[in-house]
Amino acid sequence: MRKTIFRFLIILFLCGLSSSGESVVDRIVAIVNQEIITLSEVEKIAIPHPKGIETGDRLERRGRVQTIFRKVLEQLIEEKLIDQEVKKIGIKITSKELDGALEEIKQRNAATQEDLENALARDGLTLEVYKKQLEKNLQRIKFMQMNIKVESKVGEKELINFYQKNTDRYRSGESYRPAHILLAIPAKATEEEILEIRKKGQKILEKIKRGEDFGEMALLYSDDLSGKDRGDLGYIKKGELLPAFEREALRLRAGEISGMIRTNFGFHIIKILDRKEGVPLPFEEVRMKVLEDYSQLETDKAIKQLMSTLKEKAVIEIKL
Repeated sequence: MRKTIFRFLIILFLCGLSSSGESVVDRIVAIVNQEIITLSEVEKIAIPHPKGIETGDRLERRGRVQTIFRKVLEQLIEEKLIDQEVKKIGIKITSKELDGALEEIKQRNAATQEDLENALARDGLTLEVYKKQLEKNLQRIKFMQMNIKVESKVGEKELINFYQKNTDRYRSGESYRPAHILLAIPAKATEEEILEIRKKGQKILEKIKRGEDFGEMALLYSDDLSGKDRGDLGYIKKGELLPAFEREALRLRAGEISGMIRTNFGFHIIKILDRKEGVPLPFEEVRMKVLEDYSQLETDKAIKQLMSTLKEKAVIEIKL
């Protein structure tokens, strides 16, 4: 259970490790049991990780910024609630536990003490600051372990039932064959240039919807090397393409065409030429994976319930 709880806490922990920058304007964005969260705290986490913010036009970006900021604020509220409970209970971390956790981190990353300190320096952190943040994270883990009770022994019947309800998770050899038309966006393109590229893509998409051949459109307009192959990318396995591209591709059935998809490379129009469904793997072969997934799901449910209970008891005022 410690492993699954750690997955939940690692986001909160990494938030605390983000290097701080100067914020021009600061204000209170939430009050949690009389303790404040400021805009600069949200920015410190959201702004250094702009993935998903810098795509789309100005209106789309504004919407994504608001969504990301709200998600970060929700994380900070949960972090604040956990820390308040830790303080209330008086959870302590011994120097032995702290040193052990530090050694585990170095071992997992095959890093020496010097490697760790150099990496921290690049992020604007000292070892002492890092150890204080690590101590806080260990206190949170202790709190979660004390308050989350998940049945460690799972019956074979429950596992088989979970496996049967989630057979799509346990397949081998699943692949799909996408074709695409790429309208590349130059590295230093202006807002106006990006808008023109988007309009061009929209016109191509409208032609395809009116019956123009997708492959011919790829030959004529695609900026990708696959254009010479009528956009055909061949058979692809899950995880091999950009997440934004793959999410849309996996949603489509064979023969279906997407709308305009934005990635770091530009705008894409995707068509799925074929799908090869994977073969379900026998329960006996994937039993350990099923057990891990089942335990993770149960732990996630317990964490969600605990956080819901903490929020119900708290006085939270959101000003973002």
